[in-house]
Amino acid sequence: MVSFIGAGPGDPELLTIKGKKIIDSADVIIYAGSLVNPQVLDGAKDGAVIYNSATMNLDEVIGVMKDAEAKGLKVARVHTGDPAIYGAHREQMDRLDELGIDYEVIPGVSSFLATAAALKKEYTLPGVSQTVILTRMEGRTPMPPKEKLLDLAQHNATMIIFLSVGMLEEMSEILRQAYRPGTPVAVVYKASWEDQKIVYGDLSNIAQRVKEAGIRKTALTVVGDFLGDEYELSKLYDKTFTTEFRKGVTE
Repeated sequence: MVSFIGAGPGDPELLTIKGKKIIDSADVIIYAGSLVNPQVLDGAKDGAVIYNSATMNLDEVIGVMKDAEAKGLKVARVHTGDPAIYGAHREQMDRLDELGIDYEVIPGVSSFLATAAALKKEYTLPGVSQTVILTRMEGRTPMPPKEKLLDLAQHNATMIIFLSVGMLEEMSEILRQAYRPGTPVAVVYKASWEDQKIVYGDLSNIAQRVKEAGIRKTALTVVGDFLGDEYELSKLYDKTFTTEFRKGVTE
């Protein structure tokens, strides 16, 4: 059995209980060493064989899994955050399907959620934004038709941009074509890690501020008025609003 595990955003205590149990009992661990906090593996049992997939290609990763399966060994495939977001684990699962190897997926805490926690903000505010767009800048991996950054920005929704902080100047220029220049922006470097860093600004100055902070990778960029202080109160806790569980009062 192969277990794909979302290892959380960095803080080892944000690893799920289920994920930790599997890592701690695995015979073979393959982890994304370029991004996963090594402390996540601290509970690995004596004798566990650990591979860093940062130095491996897809065939090599699948080869380790295939060999372990033939020996009846338990494999933990440890991805960052949640593997469903830019985790490149679909291609691994498809190969395992072809080989007839059983696997499971254990969800994790994504870095975009750890970023909101670090900022102490809520992405969806009544009257401000009820839509969250997760995307990235186009680089060596092209974007599908209609998913260019400018196309998505037309909605003026809360936008969370992965894997793109190194192109922040170009990103800001594109976003200013759809958002107002003063739209607030935050860049969170290594959310939940001990060396976490937050830079605030707006679309007119965030690129320069991030450059001055020395941040070049391993950071999320979040854009939108959810970072501001103006919003409507929700109906959920409005004392005059009737819900399935509570009758509203008349003022």
